[in-house]
Amino acid sequence: MPAWPDSERRERQLVQLRTDELTAVNKDLEAFSYSVSHDLRAPLRAVQGYVTILEEDFGERLGAEVRRLLGVIQDRTRRMEQLIDDLLVFARLGRQRLAVTPVQLDDLVKQTLDECRSTCEGRPIAFTVGRLGTAQADPAMVKQVLANLLSNAIKFTRNRNPAVVEVGCRTEADSPTVYFVRDNGAGFDMHHADKLFGVFQRLHSANEYEGTGVGLAIVQRVIERHGGQVWADSTPGEGATFHFTLGASPDGHAPGRLERQPHKENA
Repeated sequence: MPAWPDSERRERQLVQLRTDELTAVNKDLEAFSYSVSHDLRAPLRAVQGYVTILEEDFGERLGAEVRRLLGVIQDRTRRMEQLIDDLLVFARLGRQRLAVTPVQLDDLVKQTLDECRSTCEGRPIAFTVGRLGTAQADPAMVKQVLANLLSNAIKFTRNRNPAVVEVGCRTEADSPTVYFVRDNGAGFDMHHADKLFGVFQRLHSANEYEGTGVGLAIVQRVIERHGGQVWADSTPGEGATFHFTLGASPDGHAPGRLERQPHKENA
């Protein structure tokens, strides 16, 4: 074993200490999220049940204000359910084993878009999808990434007519393919970009755009599990672009570097 200089040895020990601390924090967060998510379901369902009983048994005798308040309760419980679901997904991603296989990304995007279209029926949205090819990745996890990014693009373009959502990639020799989802929606201030991928972090109020603040944290977790990177750029009022790579997978392959054309961007 080589004899490291004292300064380098201390630096290595510090890096290892920080790595161990981060690992412990992540495990605690996953355990906390999983426990809270399960413990919250029972009382939440009880609240929903009682509201349903009130509406069904006393509906005709309830005043307009009472019915409105019951509707608010139902709406808030549905939001809490979505938050719980997102927390469970986030917690599971830290423990779930990657099932890496060749993934036809073009088919995966088509499937995801078909599922997302039901949320934007009647809206003028132009979807443009370039050729993405094949990557080595976990298909279920990558589909979660696409679903979260596309649903965000659809959500934040609701005030655009027409809305434009693009999915594509760019490739360069000897570098991982960079995939992107781009929209012409609300955008965000890049000064707050460091908050984008944090749990419960929101750059827009819940009154403007619904959401739990967990979706992009899930995206980052999946991409990091694949050894890749995710980042975004945006101009307020002009839209946003989310980029990601699929890095070296556990089986040694390089996701995103199959069937690609150098120096070409598809959108």
